[in-house]
Amino acid sequence: MDLSNLKGPKNKKRRRIGRGESSGWGKTSGKGHKGQKARSGGSISPAFEGGQMPLQRRIPKKGFSNAPFKVRYNVVHVKDLARLEAGTVVTAEILREIGLVKKSGPVKLLADGDAAGPYTVRLDKVSNQARSKIEAAGGTIEEL
Repeated sequence: MDLSNLKGPKNKKRRRIGRGESSGWGKTSGKGHKGQKARSGGSISPAFEGGQMPLQRRIPKKGFSNAPFKVRYNVVHVKDLARLEAGTVVTAEILREIGLVKKSGPVKLLADGDAAGPYTVRLDKVSNQARSKIEAAGGTIEEL
C-alpha cells in the first residue's frame, strides 16, 4: 500500500425528503399512506405486538440478582503509596486527604508497581500480591 493506491472516502449523499415528486421522496416522503408509522413521532417499540400481551410480560420473572448488595471498592495501587513518606501509617482517611481516593466506601490495595518503602497499611482489603510487596519492603498489613 502506498499513496498511489489510496482512495477517497465514499460519501453518500443525504436523502432530501419532501422536496417534490420528481425527487422520488415527495408527497408522503417515503412513509406510505396514513397509519401510525406515517405520523409524527409515530414509532412503536420493538416489543409492541399489536396489542397482544408482549413476550417479556407473558413470561414469568425468575431468579435473583445480588448486584445491589455488591461491595464496590475504591482501588489504590502500591505504586501510588510513593506519594507518602516511608514508614507512614496508610489509612483510608489519609488516602482521601491526598486525593488518591475520591469516593466514599471501602478501599482496596492492589499490587501494580513497587513499594517505595516500609508502610503500615490499615485498609479494608489488600490483595495477596500487594501484601507480599509491602511485606518484602519491610512494611506491615492490618486488614480492617
